[in-house]
Amino acid sequence: MKKLISLSVLALLPMMLMAQLTPVNDQYILNPLTINPSYAGSRGGLSIAAFYRQQWVGITGAPRTMSLEVDAPVLSNKLGLGLFVVNDQIGVTKQTEFMTSYAFRISLGSGTLALGLGAGLVATNTAWSDLVALDPGDEYFLIDSKVFVVPDFSFGTYYAVKNYFLGFSIPRLLGYKFDFDRNKYSLQFDPDQYNYVLTTGYMFPLGQKARFMPSALLSYSPGDKLLYDGSAHFILYDKLWLGATYRSTGSVTALAQFAINNQFKVAYSYDFNYGKLGTYNNGSHEVMLRYEFRYKVDVVNPLIF
Repeated sequence: MKKLISLSVLALLPMMLMAQLTPVNDQYILNPLTINPSYAGSRGGLSIAAFYRQQWVGITGAPRTMSLEVDAPVLSNKLGLGLFVVNDQIGVTKQTEFMTSYAFRISLGSGTLALGLGAGLVATNTAWSDLVALDPGDEYFLIDSKVFVVPDFSFGTYYAVKNYFLGFSIPRLLGYKFDFDRNKYSLQFDPDQYNYVLTTGYMFPLGQKARFMPSALLSYSPGDKLLYDGSAHFILYDKLWLGATYRSTGSVTALAQFAINNQFKVAYSYDFNYGKLGTYNNGSHEVMLRYEFRYKVDVVNPLIF
């Protein structure tokens, strides 16, 4: 039974790890700070955003994610500071990440280049006592529910000029491996295990009241297949954003964002999985509330920047 429990954890931990590295949610569209620290302060003022995501509705123990993000520019917009807190719950496992972001912006040609670093901590805990033991003696293995804390680092950069942007990031610079014999995590510094993320997009004006923005995200890890997202969004009157995303992992996302005023925005997205997993769930839902304490008029991309 101990072997079975170990195999279950090994199957679960990669899901938790990949949830932080690959585009399995919609937050990177509305809040790119979660995958690239160089976006900190890019909105031109203090911004506070809250997110809630319920993934794979209808499946017991499916992931649920709550997050809070705060960022702002300082020193005449040359430096950006950010903080985001993400709480993930998958089955009986909970993970909380505290991440700070630091971005430095310089003028380059007719655009702006930002370099960013992220540093924080990840705390994870598995509530073994919530599991049901079927065989006599298995209760022994369901008692230990320690909280493990490991460091977390990230790197990112992006360049924006006129209506075009290009970003590159490594959302996690350290890897972790659980040692069941020692009952602890061991840190790994292995570039072959890195997840490299590239984002790009262009804003096309459509008259005075509308704009169209296609964008793409590429996610690559050596030894694994290339993942990609393709998105298209329409911005109407700078108040309503409507768009969709195709994901190579087998899902399609519809997204809508509405600006109640120049400071307050609400957003909702729905994921439909058209693969085998889609037959067992009713999709995934995500909502966002954002308040900006200063409105930035000359924003390159009002959806992302």
